Amino acid sequence: MIEKMKVQRLKVVTKKHILIIDDDQELAELLSDYLINEGFKISYCCDGISGLEKAYDKDLDLILLDVMMPGLNGFEVLKALGGKHKTPILMLTAKGDDNDRVLGLELGADDYLAKPFHHKELIARINAIFRRIDIVLSAPLSTDKHTVNQIRLNHATREAFCQDNLLNLTGTEYQILHFLISNHGQIVSKELLSEQVFDRKLTLYDRSIDMHVSNIRRKILSVTKDEKLKTIRGAGYLLLSGDE
Repeated sequence: MIEKMKVQRLKVVTKKHILIIDDDQELAELLSDYLINEGFKISYCCDGISGLEKAYDKDLDLILLDVMMPGLNGFEVLKALGGKHKTPILMLTAKGDDNDRVLGLELGADDYLAKPFHHKELIARINAIFRRIDIVLSAPLSTDKHTVNQIRLNHATREAFCQDNLLNLTGTEYQILHFLISNHGQIVSKELLSEQVFDRKLTLYDRSIDMHVSNIRRKILSVTKDEKLKTIRGAGYLLLSGDE
């Protein structure tokens, strides 16, 4: 049974296509070799300009994007994508640089990993992203939760609308909103969101959830001034049902 489960998992993983955008050729080659051995298909771009062009390929499943690159850096690539990309992006940031992490999340990155990192941590982050996408796609919303307080999710395309206006959410923002809609009218803690969306326990200085929720709120407020997503200090977040 164990061997059979391993084979089944490998069949799924081999279909995943990862784009590495990093000017450090030696590191990119090491990452490529390791990820290929793990069953992934790998493409590589050594600068932000060619990486931006490649980022629009529809067959990509994940982008590993370095911050520090000459010409067009990782932040500029994110700005050019404008948060409209469907492919999840894992930023590779300088160790301990919280400003890079926050800015990357604000610009539409799905998660970040500080350099230097252990290869097992990288695989854990990659697999967590793929797992949460699969969970969302395999668990369609019930009809009574498909639209809440004028916010509607299109599960087939992973698009979110507010008053029929497209919100242009990133994949992770969509998954967070999906979970909040599934629990509308209830306070959802940061700890629960981190475990459900990022598949990891919330750490003391991890601001990923805060930044993603802030992005979702900003995009909703660009459409309507009605408060729909509230932060409950010390408790978490509350998506209003519309009757509050």
